[in-house]
Amino acid sequence: MYHPSFTIGIKEEYQLIDPESLELVGYVTQLMARNKIVVQERHSDVNFAKHVEKAALEADTHASADIKEACERLLRLRGALLELADAHNFKLAAAGTHPFSSWEKASLLGRYRTVADDVQMIARRMLAFGLHVYIGVEDRELAVDVMNTMRYLLPHILSLATSSPFWSGRNTGLKTYRTVLMDALPRTGIPGQFNGYREYRSYVDTLIRTNSIPDSGRIWYDILPHDRFPALVIRICDMLPNYRDILAVTALLQATAAWMVDLRQRNMSFRIYERTLIGENKWRAVRYGLDGNMIDFGIEQEVPTRDLIRELLDLVAPMAKRLNCEDEIAHVNTILERGTNADQQLRVWREADEDYNAVVDFIIKETEDIS
Repeated sequence: MYHPSFTIGIKEEYQLIDPESLELVGYVTQLMARNKIVVQERHSDVNFAKHVEKAALEADTHASADIKEACERLLRLRGALLELADAHNFKLAAAGTHPFSSWEKASLLGRYRTVADDVQMIARRMLAFGLHVYIGVEDRELAVDVMNTMRYLLPHILSLATSSPFWSGRNTGLKTYRTVLMDALPRTGIPGQFNGYREYRSYVDTLIRTNSIPDSGRIWYDILPHDRFPALVIRICDMLPNYRDILAVTALLQATAAWMVDLRQRNMSFRIYERTLIGENKWRAVRYGLDGNMIDFGIEQEVPTRDLIRELLDLVAPMAKRLNCEDEIAHVNTILERGTNADQQLRVWREADEDYNAVVDFIIKETEDIS
């Protein structure tokens, strides 16, 4: 019987913050799945970019065999970037959006520069920062099957990984405004169901053949098979400042993927639901985070989101034990009790008389805490 590796890759997107104005002045994207780092500043500094790249490569950013190795590499890289931040007089922050920086004041982010001709002003508003998790599922057919079934649980996991309640100096009333920004782009959001890898590949090839996209790397669904690596990539989560939150969400995604594979291997495949139904729960995650209800479509009733997540934790517990990520997943209970980073930002904002600078200071402090 085939068993996927369930290796872990983590792509993090960091904000570069001016220490005096607390404005966003650039970003750093780090990809653990392969040795690659991208740096963009409002005022280009080639020497700085080379320093960051060297630090990332020294941190060894290959995919990790398990969550313990992923933790070690994540902390090593973040530590290196924090040292560089101190040496170059800026601060490092990790959140889905900057609370008040305006998009007119910042450069177009590198990963959206290539789509600017297609989406114009939408792309220029993309001051949005995500956490992308790569789970090793080497068999392409199995990867598509896991994608089809995991879609249902993505809103549940998103509700744990929100960190963008503010946008351009406004409280949006949402827990993740980054999701709204991202879903304005083409080929994003919850994907439809595909009856096998051949059908998925036919979809990709049709887009390429009709000049809709130049390559499969321009498809940005919340979950999909990676275009080059033998892995599923899940990109629904906001970037999170607390590294323990990152590890908890990553471990939960890994264990959920393993649970889906286990069900299939025991001929007990998870029921597949329509994208439109899953979208209802995604909106509830965007709007209310952990504080709302989601629909349990199995019984067609509303259930408190926290209860559904606790149920998911129980269901994936055997996989968490097998993957040695029980400790990391246990931190999900802390998030359930404490609230997400979005909840924390909102609390800081209210306690500081709606001072956005206090929110940025909080995000920076959380990002710097790697002890």
